[in-house]
Amino acid sequence: MSGRDLFCQPRRIRRGAALTLVFAGVLVTGAATGSLPQPDEPAREAASGPAGPRTRHEAVQRAAAEAMADGKSPMEAAERAVSRSGDRWGAVYSEDEYEEFRDSLDGRYTGVGLWARRERDGRIEVTKVQPGSPAAAAGIRAGDRLRSVDGGEVDGRPVTEVVSLLRGDAEDAPAGTTVTLGLQRGTRAWTEKLHRARLSTDSVTVRRLPGGVTVIKIAAFTKGSADAVRGALHDTPADAGVVLDLRGNSGGLVTEAVDTASGFLDGGLVATYDVDGAQRALHADSGGDTTRPLVALVDGGTMSAAEMLTGALQDRGRAVVIGSRTFGKGSVQMPTKLPDGSVAELTVGHYRTPSGHAVDGRGVTPDLEAGPDALRRAETVLTGLGDPS
Repeated sequence: MSGRDLFCQPRRIRRGAALTLVFAGVLVTGAATGSLPQPDEPAREAASGPAGPRTRHEAVQRAAAEAMADGKSPMEAAERAVSRSGDRWGAVYSEDEYEEFRDSLDGRYTGVGLWARRERDGRIEVTKVQPGSPAAAAGIRAGDRLRSVDGGEVDGRPVTEVVSLLRGDAEDAPAGTTVTLGLQRGTRAWTEKLHRARLSTDSVTVRRLPGGVTVIKIAAFTKGSADAVRGALHDTPADAGVVLDLRGNSGGLVTEAVDTASGFLDGGLVATYDVDGAQRALHADSGGDTTRPLVALVDGGTMSAAEMLTGALQDRGRAVVIGSRTFGKGSVQMPTKLPDGSVAELTVGHYRTPSGHAVDGRGVTPDLEAGPDALRRAETVLTGLGDPS
């Protein structure tokens, strides 16, 4: 079974959640201190019941504080409280894990610079090597077979586990630590000892198809994603169609998703959302490109902020959406710092598309269903969209 290409998934992925729909750029310490967004009085009353987001935050903080007073682990107590809350996307992270998560949203990670996938026969194959990375310096190439990590065979293992080994997640391995890879290229087998490094990766890649269509692939909404998209649009001829490829995009910074929407819209609503019952709205900036033919590609791996962008472009009639139904994560999380420095992220609300469509648990339905031929269908649709007749 072939696995999806991936490399720097943050640890939170492996702990049950996708990249969150992040509205808060700083940690909050709970409604008791007044640092959570304060809704108007009716909304505050609606959120004050047993299942209210504020109540859940307070319960987690209280559990952590009581555990610390008793000489027990605040993080473990918080994890139990989050589990009892029934919050599907709630999670607790150590201070280091949360810092890694924030780094990932800034496009930074610790690793060796390899992307990998599992082939049908269970082999792990290198699919991409980041230029300037330790792997590139060692001469590792796409197509090489990865046989072992630190002496342990990797054939048949989930690619997420292999990635975790490369990164040294179990030991919270910092930059400078070593990892030994067993590799094979044709009949040649060898080992390489690499030093992990702090690396950065571009979440936006651009390519132009022979017919003139520009494909802008957004892997995640990390810091600077929107500027990269705008730069790609600026470099694309005004009459050329664009494919916005959001397949496999697990979300990220909502501000970047909204700014990306601004590149294709002339102001107007992007989404509505609620925090502790108070209704809010997100709007695009004016001046975006509203005439260029546009198709958005999505699949079951399109999540969170990527679904928000898709829903906005679809509801506003700006793009034809092609692919398969998206994942369906339309919840809003906010972080709370706990006494030991760990962080709890709990759901405080949900968002809707401009037409009022709830995404959470439902996803976004494409205008045209397509599988592996999605890009080809997009080219065909763009030909029609660009026809002046």
